[in-house]
Amino acid sequence: MARPIMIQGTMSNVGKSVLTAGLCRVLLQDGYRVMPFKSQNMALNSFITANGLEMGRAQVMQAEAAGVEPEAAMNPILLKPTSDTGSQVILNGKPVGMMSAVEYYRKKKEYIPWILDAYHKLANRCDVVVIEGAGSPAEINLRQDDIVNMGLAELLDAPVLLTGDIDRGGVFAQILGTAELMERDERARIKGTVINKFRGDRSILKPGLDMLEERTGIPVLGVIPYFHLDLDEEDSLSERFKRQRESFLVDVAVIRLPRISNFTDFAPLEAVEQIRVRYVSSAKEFGAPDAVILPGTKDTIGDLLWMRQNGLEAKILRHAEQGRTVFGICGGYQMLGTKIADPQGAEHSGETAGLGLLPVSTVFTQEKKRTRVQGRFRKLSGILSGLSGAEYEGYEIHMGRTTPEDGAHPLLDMKGQGCGVDGAQRGSVYGCYVHGIFDSAEAAEGFVAGLLSEKGLDPSKIQAADWKAHKEEQYEQLADIIRENLDMEAVYRIIEKGMEAPCSL
Repeated sequence: MARPIMIQGTMSNVGKSVLTAGLCRVLLQDGYRVMPFKSQNMALNSFITANGLEMGRAQVMQAEAAGVEPEAAMNPILLKPTSDTGSQVILNGKPVGMMSAVEYYRKKKEYIPWILDAYHKLANRCDVVVIEGAGSPAEINLRQDDIVNMGLAELLDAPVLLTGDIDRGGVFAQILGTAELMERDERARIKGTVINKFRGDRSILKPGLDMLEERTGIPVLGVIPYFHLDLDEEDSLSERFKRQRESFLVDVAVIRLPRISNFTDFAPLEAVEQIRVRYVSSAKEFGAPDAVILPGTKDTIGDLLWMRQNGLEAKILRHAEQGRTVFGICGGYQMLGTKIADPQGAEHSGETAGLGLLPVSTVFTQEKKRTRVQGRFRKLSGILSGLSGAEYEGYEIHMGRTTPEDGAHPLLDMKGQGCGVDGAQRGSVYGCYVHGIFDSAEAAEGFVAGLLSEKGLDPSKIQAADWKAHKEEQYEQLADIIRENLDMEAVYRIIEKGMEAPCSL
């Protein structure tokens, strides 16, 4: 049976997911069989496993860092928000229904056997399980029914590393306050603390670190510097939305929908030096992009109405009228059609006209399609004609069924089980259901090359990264950062001795 170690944070977005991934890669490098685990994740960025199950992208990233195939057991409960007070609940990779926050919190203790079964499924096949918490363990109003922080640590008898984010300010108060709000037995589980996202000279921190150790009796095991790597992040708090490239040849605007999902689809494009990918949420920010991308969403009708009300729909229609590129993925593809209907309230009850840029219509059902796919682009017209024949590999995850109308031309040929066609194209407007469509270097290069050629620029020097190789390089760099700035000898002692490990200063 594997030994556990748990990464908890003083709040959301302190870097737990990335630190978990970094620790997984260090352990892998040192010859351990390691698995990541997060009992409950709330995210709109999800992934489909090889056997057609759904899980959070952060745990996929951690599995890649650990050198293992992602599986739903690594994230047995996934909550996909559909409103400010409700979510679709995914249990062991399969949707079990929509629940309000109150309903879910009333039922979640019933899921403990599922969580434990998932954990032991992993723990029986590896040496170490690196567990990620969620939010803060000091949410005292939620302590009684906790299944993701100290409640889970107690169930699994896991030692804990507590992480705080210094970049947001008040890190000493974060860590000390969190420890003070814990019960005695909970606090005893914290075997070390970590300061994350530090900019500057560590020596300046020493008086604060000494006082923190004195006040808590818990050693500070590391100060991790602020760094930028291409790693999948949690959706609502991603810094990716704020990044801007100063020098570029091609400008791509991704519409930042209120319920945007799977924006990791665009990471391969962001990695191409000649392209700027920016996320826009208002007509004022739209500008004059070379291409517009409509991403996936958990509320297709609701987000379309949002665009209609704030002026972005008019901007996109004008952009398309000028013969410029528009590309829709999943929910974005549905929006490009003539009509969207949701008679059963799978996402957003009702019916509305689409943008009318593609001759397709969509009807939602309660059945969710979850499958991995691969194939080639068909012969394309318009600006992206250079994508014709390019290979792709990705996954579909949607509840809508899209039907072609007169004049529709498919975008993709699909291989393997359930082979057929997907998507549609008309002029320089394109849409499909495939997430990860740009992950292949061939597809990313073809997309950027078409936009460059349209501007009269030479596309021959475009070279997109092999995305899998690029991510491997990022995980190796992450491991170097962890080794250099975290006391790994102490971490190994904690893993070996578990709750018996002393909090030696």
